[in-house]
Amino acid sequence: MIEQSLLHPGANPRFDLSALDRIDRLPLLPWRDHHSISPERLADTIASLKYACAQHPRNAALHTCLGMAHAMNYDVYPSMAALESAIRISPQDFLAQLKYGELFFRVRALNRAEQETLRALELATSPLQISIARKQLAQIRHAAHGGNSRPPLTKSLRLPAAALAIVLAAISCLYLFAK
Repeated sequence: MIEQSLLHPGANPRFDLSALDRIDRLPLLPWRDHHSISPERLADTIASLKYACAQHPRNAALHTCLGMAHAMNYDVYPSMAALESAIRISPQDFLAQLKYGELFFRVRALNRAEQETLRALELATSPLQISIARKQLAQIRHAAHGGNSRPPLTKSLRLPAAALAIVLAAISCLYLFAK
């Protein structure tokens, strides 16, 4: 019933979403395979989750679901914002922290992904959560050692940009004088 109400906000106006403030797990939505959900259903799910988050802004589980749905739709910045909201609402939420780290892993910001996943590992309370966080951490470290990360930009690009501008100006001048 929760899933149906979330998927169609106007479908059952008498459904009390305040019960979602007391739930301990996420709504039943198709998170397993992003290919198993149609783009239309995913858009409906995102709209419903946005509505539910607006109605219950202090529910970290809803914000986590919204972040996961945006990630399934390849919307990185809205996903990041929703997961940051979930972590801000509930700093001890393992799943929100893990998914936040996974999002950084997906965009290949591996240093940040490792930091966030280590935080999730600290929040893990069961052997299953510890196992999931360790597996994600191993994947991140494997990718980092394989050279798949984005290097952090610590140096200014002014000198290379100026050199490129000078070379292009010189080539343009040579071309004009040769003509």
